[in-house]
Amino acid sequence: MNGLYMRYSHGQDVLHNINLNLAPGSFHFLTGPSGAGKSSLLKLIYLARHCSRGHLQLFGHNVAQCNRNEKALLRRRVGVVFQEFRLLDHLSVFENIALPLRAAGIKREVYEEDVVELLSWVGLGDAINENPRALSGGEKQRVAIARAVVAKPELLIADEPTGNVDPQMGIRLMRLFVELNRLGSTVLIASHDLQLVRASGAPVLTINEGRLSPPKAPRKRGRK
Repeated sequence: MNGLYMRYSHGQDVLHNINLNLAPGSFHFLTGPSGAGKSSLLKLIYLARHCSRGHLQLFGHNVAQCNRNEKALLRRRVGVVFQEFRLLDHLSVFENIALPLRAAGIKREVYEEDVVELLSWVGLGDAINENPRALSGGEKQRVAIARAVVAKPELLIADEPTGNVDPQMGIRLMRLFVELNRLGSTVLIASHDLQLVRASGAPVLTINEGRLSPPKAPRKRGRK
């Protein structure tokens, strides 16, 4: 993306002159204070919002030149962890996680074992047939993460993915993201958890007042 600006309705720009290149297979964190523009930037990247000015390219495609169907195909290549989870209450936990695979036309007998294994990884093996309404906030977040990674997307975007889980589970989920990255996915995680960011050793993008700073390697805490 080059020189991107974004605004809501007819208000002032909330993102200013954003220049960002996420190399295929890279892993970055996005940090910044509340209201700095993290969620707005993620929405631009997964095509939930449009820029008011600038150039956005996704998977080699100029988004401005894509029609609705082409944009829908691009979105299928992106896994997204939303802060508000966006689970479907009329589907079971298993069915929620399997949605991206069903949308891709994959049959249940092909993906069932993978979904069950992923549920176990995020600590929800006993909740496979539960309704999302019966889950806690942290459990819903883990279902949302499993749904985002199950299809091994080319790009994973996660907005505060460890915000509702305990530190031990947060570390386990980070291992899941790292493993996905090792399989070739590009990963971008917005997080307030600076301890987790520092421990990762991954490059950090910082946004403040809608302006993005170049990536920096986090400083790891030294041993005492």
